[in-house]
Amino acid sequence: MEGFVYKDKTYELDERGFLKNFEQWDEDFAQGMAQKLNFKGDLTREHMDVIFYIRNTYKETGRCPLVYETCRMNGLRIKEMKRLFPTGYLRGACRLAGITYKEGYLGQSYLPKTAEDLNTIAVNMTYEVDARGFLVDPHDWNEYYAVFRAHEMKIPGGKLHERHWQIIKYLRNYFEEHNEVPTVYQTLEANQMELEELENLFPDGYHRGAVKIAGLRVR
Repeated sequence: MEGFVYKDKTYELDERGFLKNFEQWDEDFAQGMAQKLNFKGDLTREHMDVIFYIRNTYKETGRCPLVYETCRMNGLRIKEMKRLFPTGYLRGACRLAGITYKEGYLGQSYLPKTAEDLNTIAVNMTYEVDARGFLVDPHDWNEYYAVFRAHEMKIPGGKLHERHWQIIKYLRNYFEEHNEVPTVYQTLEANQMELEELENLFPDGYHRGAVKIAGLRVR
């Protein structure tokens, strides 16, 4: 357990550096965490509008809103979101809003009826996944896994098309080279894609859709 101290206040963080207790959050936490993440200058009203939207949505629905929703409801384009939160949406905006990594996925993950449903898929292949349905070992991934995930999720028609595979292959190639998942900003820019197109391709979200299908997870 890591303790984060700012203005003589100590905040408990989880193993990934996210605030452990949603209720412990205050504006000082957001300001201090922004400094820890090397944001330039103090948080502005624009930052806080996004942060409060995320927190209020979580309070009302019990889930962290997707980046699509947050951009749309705050009148932001993805480039503006990147300017405000350069470390990413989950790793920037949601983290500053006091949403834990785990809560960032609650309510949106694939929840099978049994463990057998979760681990046993087509073509008699077995994959080990975590409680949120993410592949534990990215090296176990293959195209059958992606096809199965697409079928069970909200992919239009349950089928992956060329543009889906372009994103999936980009994610996996980036991970192989850098040993980390690229941010949504990097993925959009590298593939010359707007946020709206990504939403149409992966309605479950960037992390909960594209990244999960690619057999990856943010560590």
